[in-house]
Amino acid sequence: MDSLDLGHPSAHFPIKPILGLSDNRFYTRPQRPNKMDDGAYKKFRELLIEVRKTAGLTQAELSQRLNRPQSFVSKYERGERRLDVVEFGAVAKALGVDPVKLLEKFYRGTQ
Repeated sequence: MDSLDLGHPSAHFPIKPILGLSDNRFYTRPQRPNKMDDGAYKKFRELLIEVRKTAGLTQAELSQRLNRPQSFVSKYERGERRLDVVEFGAVAKALGVDPVKLLEKFYRGTQ
């Protein structure tokens, strides 16, 4: 008896994206607005970048002071991740600034 080769099911039935599945059968996240792009958080990131550059530090140099990979600094500066309060304090200290004064500067600039 000859075996019947039906091949991949998509050859006979087109696969439509359903519930986040793409045509290549991998899960894809639904696109949502990036909350990291909101105005206040963007200004916060810009302030951190400004302070780092004013301190004369590269991302790599700052990351060495933090004992973190350079990608850590890059990701929070680009908005791919947020800093929690403990991380913010460590970043401020590594930049040589008082975290409270940095927050005061941020809040004065956003009002």
